[in-house]
Amino acid sequence: MDAGSILTKLGTLTARPWAFLILIAYAVLWLTFERDSFDWHGFATLATWAMTLFIQRAEHRDTQALQAKLDELLRATGPARDELAQIDQQEPEEIERRRESEQR
Repeated sequence: MDAGSILTKLGTLTARPWAFLILIAYAVLWLTFERDSFDWHGFATLATWAMTLFIQRAEHRDTQALQAKLDELLRATGPARDELAQIDQQEPEEIERRRESEQR
């Protein structure tokens, strides 16, 4: 696995509900063992982490919905190229290179 695919997989994993459970567990452990260090900075850290997860989840949901709609359009139109129907399985950099080469 290269760094790009690891980052893509990590981004997908952070959109899962259990990522929020990890955040909650981290907050509980922080409050349990280091209550004195939990101040406004600590709260801001947890709030930033939570907002990042919310944004990541919303982006993932929107992307998956868009992909499902595009898949349906490809199935409905029939003669689409098979390799483009599976392009969402590639890394973002590969997709960008392909788009650039096809625009020329």
